[in-house]
Amino acid sequence: MPFSSLAKNRERSYLDGQLLIAMPGMADGNFVRSVVYICAHSQAGAMGFIINRPQSLTFADVLLHLEMIDRADAIMLPEHARDFPIQSGGPVEVGRGFVLHTDDYLSDSSIPVSDDISLTATLDIVRAISDGRGPRRATMLLGYAGWGPGQLEHEIANNGWLNCPATEDIIFDRALEGKYERALALMGVTPAMLSADAGHA
Repeated sequence: MPFSSLAKNRERSYLDGQLLIAMPGMADGNFVRSVVYICAHSQAGAMGFIINRPQSLTFADVLLHLEMIDRADAIMLPEHARDFPIQSGGPVEVGRGFVLHTDDYLSDSSIPVSDDISLTATLDIVRAISDGRGPRRATMLLGYAGWGPGQLEHEIANNGWLNCPATEDIIFDRALEGKYERALALMGVTPAMLSADAGHA
């Protein structure tokens, strides 16, 4: 599902706001040991963000790239902006930035994902974060994960993913190392309990 379709498909489905946790048999190298937060799921497909992949860029790098600050200003950024987390959100449109955030910040371009999580992909939220006017909790993701019609359902049916309700703490947890195990723990599962083979009775 292309990101541009997200705003048009606002009828929530059962996977919206859910976590997908990759099973050990995941064949796609982009998603091995990944935790994905699903933002939209419909008959047209699905889109979401990997939330446990580090990104070498900093928030200052992003501001410089967008020409919102110059290099001299970069070292003067307040601590909240210097430390603002940037992650690799997925293999689609990797040059594009998205901010997943709590709903205490909303602009005309913000898209509600769940009752308390929203998505904004415009410069206004980047400015707000750099000025200290941003949401209580947020992370920027470069790129996203997308699936065509029926593709994600097929992958789940074939034991590619587990899914469970997301928590704010997991979404915005900055400790990416071990997030896979912590996401499984939400379901009472450990990696040792998982089988790479689909179990069909």
